[in-house]
Amino acid sequence: MIPAMASVRMSVMDPELDAFIPFLPKVDLTDPVAARGKLAELAAAAPSAATAAPDTADMEIETRTVPADPDVPVRTYRPDGARSAIVWMHGGGWALGDLDTEHPTAARIAAASGAMVVSVDYRRSPEARYPAALDDVSAVLAWTAEHAADLGIDPDLVAVGGHSSGAALAAAAALRVRDAQGPPIRFQLLNQPVLDDRQETWSQRNFTDTPWQDRYTIAAVWRHYLGSQSATPYAAPARATDLSGLPPAYVATAEFDPLRDEGIDYAVRLMRAGVSVELHQWPGTFHGSQAILSAEVSQRQIAELGAALRRALSG
Repeated sequence: MIPAMASVRMSVMDPELDAFIPFLPKVDLTDPVAARGKLAELAAAAPSAATAAPDTADMEIETRTVPADPDVPVRTYRPDGARSAIVWMHGGGWALGDLDTEHPTAARIAAASGAMVVSVDYRRSPEARYPAALDDVSAVLAWTAEHAADLGIDPDLVAVGGHSSGAALAAAAALRVRDAQGPPIRFQLLNQPVLDDRQETWSQRNFTDTPWQDRYTIAAVWRHYLGSQSATPYAAPARATDLSGLPPAYVATAEFDPLRDEGIDYAVRLMRAGVSVELHQWPGTFHGSQAILSAEVSQRQIAELGAALRRALSG
């Protein structure tokens, strides 16, 4: 018998996070356009200690356009002395989020890692379904490698990463680059990735009332992303049968997240395929809870993402 989430929260949810749960709205993707507007309003509100970006005085920030069909907007965050880069994708179920809503996270990743962050404003579903977002990511990866000298980075020190659906795009991009023998990717940073449209894991079947999102929200995400298409490994990386030859990975999961088990399973399968993996399962957390920066565990999560990237791109 699985205990109700209310009792689970009381017993093992991190107490600093638990205090915020009554104030968190459920993500409603019935109308993605309306949901985008609500997210943008939240992001544009007066910044607080929980959402403000770090000091960027020693960081060069520039919004650019990557030539493609169609062109892809990106925002680069270059700390002083950066010689490596990560192509970074925001979360939001492939339907929400943009360069502005992702600004605090992208700036923190750059500050914590010392690497240039190339934040990608990929096309969103359901208006642009799979593979539109992945095509945008692939174009930005190719552009980053081609213009490495202009960007002041080493083309052999380029990583790919993201949060949630952004992490799915990062994992899919790594698979596509391997299969197409594209520009080398040094590392993949997968934070709470959504990887499997089948939703058959224990956490997917049992976490039906978790904060921010639950299995029903994730089902809506997949419907918007795929439409009537069948999932391929480039859409749902958990479907890939061969994970050999992929870049080393850092995979982070949250304890009370429907996505938890597919992230852990993917990390284990990477290891069995001979890929070097660091897996960090964060107890007492839920999907996206690292946005609550006043919590000590959230501060550790962000610091670990930056530290893992710094280690991987040390050259």
